[in-house]
Amino acid sequence: MAETNKSPRQPTAREQDILDESFREFAQLQTWRHTFAAHWEEVANLILPESRNTFEYGNFNWPGAKKTDRQIDATGMMALHKFAAICNSLLTPKNMIWHGLRASDDYVMKDRATRLWFEQATKILFRLRYAPYSGFAGQITDCYTQLGAFGTKGMFVDEFDTKQHPFQKGIRYKSIPLGELFIRQNHQGIVDGFIRWFRLTALQAYQQFGEESFPEILRAPLAAQSQTPYNFLHRVCPRSDYDRERLDARGKPWASYYISIEGKSLLSEGGYRKFPAAISRYSQAPGEVYGRSPAMMVLPSLKTINAQKRTFLKQGHRAADPVLLTTDDGILDGASIRPGSVNKGGMSPDGKPLVGVLPSGNIQINEKMMEMETALIQDAFLVNLFQLALNLKDLPQMTATQVIEITNQKGILLAPTVGNQEDDLGHMIEREIDIAMNLGMLPPMPPRLREAKGEYTVEYTSPLSKAARAQNASGFMRAVEFSKELINITQDQSHLDWADMEVAMPEIADIMGAPPSWTASEEKMQKKREARASAMQEQMQTQRMPAEAAMIKANAVAAKAGMVPPAQAPAQPGPPLTQGA
Repeated sequence: MAETNKSPRQPTAREQDILDESFREFAQLQTWRHTFAAHWEEVANLILPESRNTFEYGNFNWPGAKKTDRQIDATGMMALHKFAAICNSLLTPKNMIWHGLRASDDYVMKDRATRLWFEQATKILFRLRYAPYSGFAGQITDCYTQLGAFGTKGMFVDEFDTKQHPFQKGIRYKSIPLGELFIRQNHQGIVDGFIRWFRLTALQAYQQFGEESFPEILRAPLAAQSQTPYNFLHRVCPRSDYDRERLDARGKPWASYYISIEGKSLLSEGGYRKFPAAISRYSQAPGEVYGRSPAMMVLPSLKTINAQKRTFLKQGHRAADPVLLTTDDGILDGASIRPGSVNKGGMSPDGKPLVGVLPSGNIQINEKMMEMETALIQDAFLVNLFQLALNLKDLPQMTATQVIEITNQKGILLAPTVGNQEDDLGHMIEREIDIAMNLGMLPPMPPRLREAKGEYTVEYTSPLSKAARAQNASGFMRAVEFSKELINITQDQSHLDWADMEVAMPEIADIMGAPPSWTASEEKMQKKREARASAMQEQMQTQRMPAEAAMIKANAVAAKAGMVPPAQAPAQPGPPLTQGA
């Protein structure tokens, strides 16, 4: 293992400038984030207690510490977990291809080799994303949880570390806890840099950074195999000395610096071709860098229902175990409330009970008030919007038009709230493609796409995107229903000639979520048309056979009798035409 008698390496002038600039920026980002940290702490106390005491630099929590001791009501916590599940099912469902790739130029997409390349690249990305060691499924859920609670989430996307697993090439995802994330944005409101504060033991730091840059101050804890965590920074920012002609770290537009706070040493300098973190905000107030969350919107309701639950529990306790009232003459002192017990003197000679119950208040009013606050909280976390407008027992009686209308309404209501998260997923996809190409896991580009410099766009096919497209299907179905009514009135079938069912129905099936494997290809559809036309022709021939047989028989009888068959008889001359006829 590492030696402990080496003299400390002194940083160069350039390294010292990087350290000074990084610590100066970190101090400023802490100051500007302080008010948000207090806000997040208040939210965490109510709905995400595992994040308590994690938002200020320097905090420490013993592993396993109890953090739910301040919670009375769990409505907000359950709504938050439902919010994360809703976002996952709408934006990144594991059981479907929720995005595709295509060339930015429509002309390039006419090339079949280009279309096949994008199809294959999409499949490779999904295979890497949901590989067992990638961690995407669990980390994206954690990101959505932070988004619902605090309004800001960050997903770090990096190459899988192959030091201990040399044959596991791929992508590794890590949800950055908001307490560790300090972000900055440029003049256009785009996050262009961040500093992540994190802790590692001396051994973990040695595993990550190696012998050459290992801080001298941590060599003694390393030798003692200490489990004490130490502080580190990871700073990512636009590179001021970027040179695209270089092949080292300075040839990448994003600079990456790992810094040990203990000893103030620069551990490594690297870079990224694409921004390595997908950072998104739920909604932003003017002049703010961090987002605001659904929990922040209904923080008064979360506090109120917590207080109401405390009162509700007191009322319920008093109702179940009431306070007894007796006279002050001491006759019933020491009265027993055990089942079957007899208390002498508890009734007056005229039959009136001498023991009363202290009123506990109207518990039904408190319950109704809690229901009102619960509805507000669930609305903020999209729980009510996500549910179908009708009960499940009514679904069998729904028409296709009604199902499409419900899907359309859900898309209208949900798209403005979580639809903007797709933009930040696009940043993640850019980083994934860059890693996959750098690892040599994508096939060579076809010539036409290479000529177009590989420019591409992301096409989202998630349930949310399909719900947003349901408006087209809804309008089409309404128009078809109107045409059918006109046909019933006028008996004119031409009112449906405008509808191209062969184009519309595959699109509607896709919007409704029908798997592609359940729909017929163009070749199968053509075979079905040919088979249907052949069957209709055979049916028409079968229907004509009796008439043709009768005609043949009549001709045979006429020929036998020496008569000219009716079909061969000359036409009789008509009366002569006269002027004015």
